Amino acid sequence: MGVVVYLINMKFWGRVCIILFSILLPVEFSFSQEPGFTQKDRELLLELKVKTGEIDKRFDQIDKRFDQMMSFFQIMTALFGALIIALIGFVLWDRRTMIRTARSEAIAYIEKESIFLKVLKEYAKRDEKMMGVLKEYKIL
Repeated sequence: MGVVVYLINMKFWGRVCIILFSILLPVEFSFSQEPGFTQKDRELLLELKVKTGEIDKRFDQIDKRFDQMMSFFQIMTALFGALIIALIGFVLWDRRTMIRTARSEAIAYIEKESIFLKVLKEYAKRDEKMMGVLKEYKIL
């Protein structure tokens, strides 16, 4: 029975020691830490600030470049639109000009043909063969 009590006491004290170590060990490590900011930490912070400033400058440069590209695309779009409008205007002008020219040529051709028919009819009054030909083609 003495051995059993000894083992139980040993288990109890072992558990107590484990609990105490688990409680006190983190406390001891927290006291062993260095003080807040060191010179090295300050230097690292300065480097970070410098790098962040450089990154901000680079982003500003990229933003300016995008703005330049967007304005270039706007200019190109406006130029393309102006060219399309000019082309449509030229096509309409050319079509009107061609229609006027074709109309005047057609009128001149019809007038020539009407004069030619009048001449043939006058000649047919004097020539019987010509009158027969013109009647055959239903011109008279």
